[in-house]
Amino acid sequence: MREPPLTRKDFQVLAKLRAKEAGTLSKYGDEQGAYYLAGYAVECALKACIAKKSKRWEFPPKRKYVDQVYTHDLNLLLQAAELDKQLDLDMESNLKLAANWTAVTDWNENSRYVISSLNGKDLYIAITGRNGVLPWIKHHW
Repeated sequence: MREPPLTRKDFQVLAKLRAKEAGTLSKYGDEQGAYYLAGYAVECALKACIAKKSKRWEFPPKRKYVDQVYTHDLNLLLQAAELDKQLDLDMESNLKLAANWTAVTDWNENSRYVISSLNGKDLYIAITGRNGVLPWIKHHW
C-alpha cells in the first residue's frame, strides 16, 4: 500500500516533534542523537515552507527542482523555499540569528554515523532559542 504524500501540516508537526526529541536527548546527554534530530527539525521546517508554495493539481515541477527539494542539504532547501535572500537580510540586523544559522548549516544527514564531537545541546539551542532558526522559519511556513 502506498503512503499518501506528506503535507505542509505533516512537515510542521514533524519539525516540532524532532525539535522536542532533540531537546529531550540533549537533556539526557545524548549529544549525537540531539544533534541529528535538531538538524532534521530544521529540514522538516524548510520543507513545510516549500510545501506552502505548491499548488494542488499542479503539473509536477521540473526534475531539477524535485531533486533540490528531496534533499537533506539545508542551504538548497532554504533556496527552494525562496527564503535565502530574506535570511541574508535578517542576519544583517540579527547577528545571533546569523551565528545560529551558521551552526545549523554544519549539520548533514551523515551526522547519524558520527560517534563523537557533536554538540547536540548547542545545536538544539541554535534552532529553538530566542534568535533560533526554527522560530525564524515558522514566520514563513
